[in-house]
Amino acid sequence: MNKIILIAFFSIILSCGQKNEDSQESLIQEVSNETLHRVEPPNWWIGMKDQSLQLLVHHDNIGKTTPEISYQGITIEKVHKAKSPNYLFIDLSISESTKSGNFDIVFKLDNGDEKKHTYDLKSREKKAEYFIGFDNSDAIYLITPDRFANANPENDSFENLNEKVIDRSDDYARHGGDIQGITNNLDYISELGFTAIWPCPLLTNDMPQWSYHGYAMTNFYEVDPRFGTLEEYLELSRKAKKNGIKLIMDQVANHCGLEHWWMKDLPFEDWVNNQKNYEENIDNWNWETNIGSNHRRTTNQDSYASEYDRRGNNEGWFVAAMPDLNQRNPFMAKYLIQNSIWWIETADLGGIRQDTYPYPDKDFMSDWAGAIMNEYPNFNIVGEEWSYNPLLIGYWQEGAHNKDGYDSNLKSTMDFAMQKNIVDALNENESWDKGLVKIYEGLANDFAYASPKDIMLFPDNHDMSRVFTQLNGDVKNTKMALATILTLPRTPQIYYGTEILMDDFDKPGDHGLIRTDFPGGWQGDAINAFTGEGLSEEQKDMQAFLKTVLNYRKNSKAIHDGKTVHFAPFLGTYFLFRIIEGETVVLILNKNEEPITIDLKRYTEIGLDGKELKNVITGEKFLWNDAITFNKKGVILLSTK
Repeated sequence: MNKIILIAFFSIILSCGQKNEDSQESLIQEVSNETLHRVEPPNWWIGMKDQSLQLLVHHDNIGKTTPEISYQGITIEKVHKAKSPNYLFIDLSISESTKSGNFDIVFKLDNGDEKKHTYDLKSREKKAEYFIGFDNSDAIYLITPDRFANANPENDSFENLNEKVIDRSDDYARHGGDIQGITNNLDYISELGFTAIWPCPLLTNDMPQWSYHGYAMTNFYEVDPRFGTLEEYLELSRKAKKNGIKLIMDQVANHCGLEHWWMKDLPFEDWVNNQKNYEENIDNWNWETNIGSNHRRTTNQDSYASEYDRRGNNEGWFVAAMPDLNQRNPFMAKYLIQNSIWWIETADLGGIRQDTYPYPDKDFMSDWAGAIMNEYPNFNIVGEEWSYNPLLIGYWQEGAHNKDGYDSNLKSTMDFAMQKNIVDALNENESWDKGLVKIYEGLANDFAYASPKDIMLFPDNHDMSRVFTQLNGDVKNTKMALATILTLPRTPQIYYGTEILMDDFDKPGDHGLIRTDFPGGWQGDAINAFTGEGLSEEQKDMQAFLKTVLNYRKNSKAIHDGKTVHFAPFLGTYFLFRIIEGETVVLILNKNEEPITIDLKRYTEIGLDGKELKNVITGEKFLWNDAITFNKKGVILLSTK
């Protein structure tokens, strides 16, 4: 076996108060070129707040070995064997004085044989406090990568992966979009006014079908080669940052894909939930044999819920092809926490979106978010809670005064409730309890939220009908919905293609159709939304509208941090004000098809009388006096700035 000699010279830097001069030391460490099947995390860093590290080691009969490390500052605290002889879990302690470098982990057998694995301990490229997460001053562009842009057709298919076919005519097949396709179009995203991107998961999904969406990971430490390489992902992060765009990673702690490598050799009897049932039915595994989740997410908060129902939500498999991870197993818990931290540190992330937040063990989710936020105090995480009940949404946000004492450590959750209110408000005919009052009364629920502005609001996403479809193809209502979302005290997210009125009218709610290819992302596309070629005038107008509002919002302190005041709907109109010193923004929704004049005296308390305002959308000037006349249905966005 070839050996390499790694020589590292470490200088001791003198501090101002140091009295004794230390001499320069040199550390000589012999390392091997051997590797094991898997050692995860594949590397780590010095200088972390949490100085512990747990390595998952997987190799044939590795459990019969005794690991040893001879490296200054690294101590093996404990070695854990698993039920499977092919695993070891090694608890390491990394002292504050430890230097970065490579070292061997030597695995010794009783007969004197040994195996070696070289491990890389890196220096951190920046301090933890400089990992800045997204916040309500950002606008997030959600992308389904397989459907956005195919920049490199050469990575469309790999013989060693289960799903090999590219078929753009099949809504549920892979279409070939990739990481480079996102990177190549960062200028387009930035010019629209977005300051963060959230691509759906990019990790390997080596599943036999429907692998395009990314939510059935089969390797938590590998970028799916059909999307690109790790280096291409890191390049996306670097170039996005240069464009003023943060990269949010979509992660899944609840489940993995059935073809995950560890499903062939599970380390413990409780690595996944309902594992015994899976192992007994493995030769006839299908929807019927699977013990699926009951999806009763309210059991997390319900003080009357039975244990049967609680387990049904937290332990049932999301679908038969997605094993439910058991976060109550301490090794699984540590694995998931370290995996998230590894990606933050490796890819310089600007946030995490955590899928299916109410499904995993909720105490683990608090520990998971707490560990990340402890390490990166200025970071941000948003959790998916698909609920129309503000009490359930607010329960998951850090700072909530929950009766059961639960602290989620989660800064942001998703506002499905307000999303529905906005759609209902615009679709319904006006009456005392219908129409615009849905927004008015929905916003009144903000008293239940610890921090309303940190909650993520959106017109639609990759799991629900396109907003243009939800609003029955009404362009004016779509503009009103978007302007409202971008003006309310929330963190806004917009799904790719909303700017060109993408829809799913042919099969409303169909996931494959919702995730339609973005025109211009493939060579030979007749329509190119990136350049505007082939778009209808209606599509171009919506693109320009969203670009105008987003770019105004980007620099509006009133929208980011201002006080919110709104008035009950009046004669089919709704007025909302965002106010900060030096800037007042006025959002006006008008549902009247016929001309109408509204007396502005009812809004006197805002203090705009006699002031000149600018129409953000049209650029026209407006003098705030006695009345305002609307000649047609639509949205008006005014600003004193």
